[in-house]
Parts: sequence; structure tokens; C-alpha cells
Amino acid sequence: MAEAHQAVAFQFTVTPEGLDFHLSREAVRQLYLAGISSWKKRLVRAKNSFLTGVYPASPSSWMVVVMATASSFYCQVDPSLGIIARIRHCLPESRLLSYESRTMVSAALFSTGVWLSAVLLFRQALKLLLSYHGWMFEPHGKMSRSTKIWVALVKVLCGRKPLLYSFQTSLPKLPVPSVEATVTRYLESVRPLMDDEKFSAMEALAKEFKDKTAPRLQKYLILKSWWTTNYVSDWWEQYIYLRGRSPLMVNSNYYAMDFLYVTPSHIQAARAGNVVHAILLLGTPPWAPSVVHPRTGDPHLDTPKLGTFFGHPGAHDAHWAPTIGQPQLGTSVRHPKAEDPPLGTPIWAPPVGDPYRAPSGGEPPFRRPPELGTPRAGHPQAGDPHWAPPPPFGDPQLGTPKPGVSGAARWGGSVWGDTGSTGAAGGWMGQGWGAQGGWGVVPHAQGHLPSPQFMLATDKFQLGYTEGGHCRGEPNTQLAPPQRLQWDLPQECRAAIEGSYRLAKALADDVDFCCFQFTQFGKGLIKRCRTSPDAFIQISLQLAHFRDKGRFCLTYEASMTRLFREGRTETVRSCTAEAIAFVRSMADPRQTRAERQRLFKLAAERHQLLYRLAMTGAGIDRHLFCLYVVSRYLGVQSPFLAQV
Repeated sequence: MAEAHQAVAFQFTVTPEGLDFHLSREAVRQLYLAGISSWKKRLVRAKNSFLTGVYPASPSSWMVVVMATASSFYCQVDPSLGIIARIRHCLPESRLLSYESRTMVSAALFSTGVWLSAVLLFRQALKLLLSYHGWMFEPHGKMSRSTKIWVALVKVLCGRKPLLYSFQTSLPKLPVPSVEATVTRYLESVRPLMDDEKFSAMEALAKEFKDKTAPRLQKYLILKSWWTTNYVSDWWEQYIYLRGRSPLMVNSNYYAMDFLYVTPSHIQAARAGNVVHAILLLGTPPWAPSVVHPRTGDPHLDTPKLGTFFGHPGAHDAHWAPTIGQPQLGTSVRHPKAEDPPLGTPIWAPPVGDPYRAPSGGEPPFRRPPELGTPRAGHPQAGDPHWAPPPPFGDPQLGTPKPGVSGAARWGGSVWGDTGSTGAAGGWMGQGWGAQGGWGVVPHAQGHLPSPQFMLATDKFQLGYTEGGHCRGEPNTQLAPPQRLQWDLPQECRAAIEGSYRLAKALADDVDFCCFQFTQFGKGLIKRCRTSPDAFIQISLQLAHFRDKGRFCLTYEASMTRLFREGRTETVRSCTAEAIAFVRSMADPRQTRAERQRLFKLAAERHQLLYRLAMTGAGIDRHLFCLYVVSRYLGVQSPFLAQV
């Protein structure tokens, strides 16, 4: 919608009398506000880039150094040992630069050089300190003397108010593990899953790889780590993130649900209005929500360029408020259903699969990421002959789940699967959010990526509702009503949309998911047992999978590598020999309780060790991935890497 406003700002027509110009004041106003907002963002980014670049120093410290140098120089004390005089001698003589002025400029230049040298020195010292990871392997609740000294030095060098990326240039580079260590850990991870014959064959391939192929590949990888900030990130982004065409829906996206025990309001338009306002409170994003779809009975807030059904004039106003959003969104929900397609007809489908795949003998329907709307399968609604009221809130005692955003996804045609974030608001189900996985990674979150926790807290504790459940404040009745957006799509795009819808529905139909409340105990009890909650959950998953399938398999758990510059993720292979031993003991009635506790403790300690190794750059999969990429570049065939 923002692009549409800009497109109609200036119009002209050619008439026999000449050119007839038409000027839209509202469009010009929107262009003016967009320009002001853009320049403000540029200035803020430039300021943050400067503050991040000079961290752990600050502009005020530069002023202190300049003033101290100038004061000492005029007190007949030369802290530069003659360097200021040499700089002054090199400056050109001019009427505009007197002797005193050149002295001040020389002192400022000398002070700036000293300040920049101190910044680089402190940054290198901080990088050396952050390269120490011994604290991570110490027992919980105990701290060695070296770690205490390390903590004190880091606090001294860290400064007082760091920004989000202040430490990015001070972080050490991700080290390249040795081939011997990586191959050894890999064999340990697959040993419980292979019989003796297969494992002997894998050991032979690993030995051949270490002796013949790996040394050459490792040299190139070490060379790459010297001239890049992170030897994994660029290849991982290029070959995994950007070239992967598998759907994000089900495979990568995560969801967030509403409060468990309270529902602030049962009026869905009021909830949606407060949520939109909460998003904008965190910072005006470039994708300000502006559309809503009423077909499922739950309004979906999407981006302007991805909007498919209703455009809201108030969404482009800088003073968007809940009292503006509630009547706008409510009008869309109450829109006459006669204009809608027949029930069960998918109008839109998410770009699931590969939207750039060309049909036989033709051009691909999309030459860039498709700017299409969210999938909208037809569902019965109030007033329709097949409509039935939704189920009430689940009973925690009976284990009945509370409906959430996962319920909105089960039709395969009501949630935009591959966009950044999709929200659903309903009177009976509350709020639900589905988002791309990057939104859940805290170190990657920017100021314009609002978290569900922020929106829920703002909705409940800051904005609030009236006693009747409506948004607080007086509604703005001067706004134009929402306008339905019409689309004219070629047949190629319609065919691609239908294919995406079928794939999305197949994925959704393949998922049987139930979310319910578990109130017996939480992570507090697990911690009191001096056990890692993450290890507890991972071992429990292994036990549940074995009881369900009767076998074990390789298990992926993501670990952060943010201790290093531009670090992303690493894989933790949580199906260990210790975890398998514990699971088998749980299936053996002859095992005693004490023996099971001992095996569980060993499995938890092993899992923690693997997680710490992954966080400190000693993982398995990223190193093997980079070795495989180097082998493809060099045209080297490796049977070991082909089977990993």
C-alpha cells in the first residue's frame, strides 16, 4: 500500500489543451514522512556504527584525551615528545591558520591518533580475554581463581553501556578444529547407531580420509580462516540458507501462543489493534502491518506488499493507535461474505517448495521472491450453514489443549508459511504467532523485530482494555473504511499458487501436533537435582522416541556459536552412547533405580560436554561441511565426506 501511495503522488494526462497535472496532497505527505523517516534511520545507523566501531571507547573519552593534551601542552609540558611540533611544521601556513590555531590542530590530531591507538589496543586485549573459554567447563557453582581474574578484567574493559553489536569487532575468530579431533568425535557419535560391520567400514574410510585427503583440504580451510571473519558463515549462508528450497513451514518456523491462564479480551479486533500498536511501539518497522483477512474468522496481519485482501488507510498513519485499529480490523472481519469465493477454494498459497521452477518449455512464474498474499482456504463461518461455534478453553486436568497458532496451520491454507512473521487474533483462541526461525534467535534480533513476549507484555500490562474488552481511548470514526484489494494474476502464477497450496496442505496434513499444559514440575525441580534442563529434555526425547519407534537415530540440536565473530549455529548430536545406555536401562525391568540414576547422570554430563564443545568451536558438522565445500571446489572425491 505504501508503494501504491507513492505511485499516485503525481499524475498527468495529455489533453488537446496541453498537459493536465494532478497532485495528491495525501500522497505527497506520505512521501515527505517516508523521506524524513528514512533519513532518521540513516542517521541512527551511522551513529550506532560509529559507536560500535570505537567500542570500548566513547566520543567523550576522545574529548578527554584532546583536552588533557591541550592543557598539558599549554602548561609547558609536551606529552608528545616533539610529535605535535612536527605535525604543526607540516601544516601549511595561511591567514586562516595562525600559529596558535595550527598548534591546536596539531594537538587534536596527535590526541586522535593516541585515542585510536588506545581503542585498537583495548580491542585486542578484549579479544584475547574473550578467547578464554575455561569458565564454561568449570563445575556449576564453583569458580577458579583464573576465572575470577578474567571476570574482573572483562568488566574493566567492557565499558558501561554497550550496544547490541558493540562486542562484534572484539570477538575472536572461530577456530578451525583439527581433523583428528573432528573425525574422532564423528565416529563416537555414529558408533551407537551402527553394527560392527558398518562401523568397521566407516573407520576404514575415516582413516583413509585423515591420511590422504584431509591434510590438503585442511590447509585451504585454515587459509580461508585467516582472511575471513568466520570460515563457516559465508558458505553456510550461501549454500544452506539461500540455496535451500525446502519449505520453512513445519521444517524451520516456530510458533508462539497466548497467555495460558488469562485472556485479556475476547474481542478479536481489539486484540489485533493492541498487537499492531505494540509492534509499532518498539519502532516503526518497514513492514508496518496494514491488512487483515476475515475468511477464517481470525484476522491475519501481514505486510503491505504481501497484503492480499484489505488495505487500511490508518495503518499508514504515524499516529496509529489501538482505537484506530479496532474499528478498522473489525470492519474487515464483518465484511460481507458474498464477495468471497466458494468455501474450500484456496485463493492464495504460501511459496512452499521452489516457486522459481519453470514449467516444461516455459519461463518460471516468479523471477524474484513472490510478493503474494497469505494462503486463505475457505472455512465455515458464522452465518454459513456448516458453521459451528469453536471449542471452549481446554481443561488442564483432562489434558485438553488450548487452541493456538498451530491450530490455524493445520489446514495448510491459512498461514503464510515463508514470510517473516504471521499473527492471528481470535476471540476464543487468543493470539497466535508463527515466525521464521531467525526471529527466535536473540543475538540476531534487530530493533525492528518485535518478539511475541514484548507484544504480549505490552498488550496486557501497558495498553490494556476497558471493562467491556475494547481498546482504551476514543475511536477515530473519520477514517475511510477498509478497501478490498483486487488481483489480476496470469495463468502461470495461478498454477504456481495451486502447486504451492497442494504442497503446503500435504505438509500440514502430515503433522499431528497437540500442545497441552504440563504442571507436574518445571526446570526449577530439574535444577535442584543439579541437572541441566536441556540435557533432561534431550534425554527424555530419546526415551520417548525409543518407546514409540523401538529404535534410535541421529538427533540434531542447534547450539549457538555467538562467542565468535559472526557466529551462527553448530550441531549437537544428542543421541550419545550414554543416552542410549540410560534409555535401554529404562526398558530393562531388571535395572535398579540407583543404576538408572547413575546412567542418567552420565548421559546428562556427556550431553553438556558436547554442547560446550559446540559453543566453543569444537563441533563436528560445520567443520565437515566446510571440508566438503573445499573438496567440491578442488574437484576432490572423498568417500568419507560423501557418506557423512
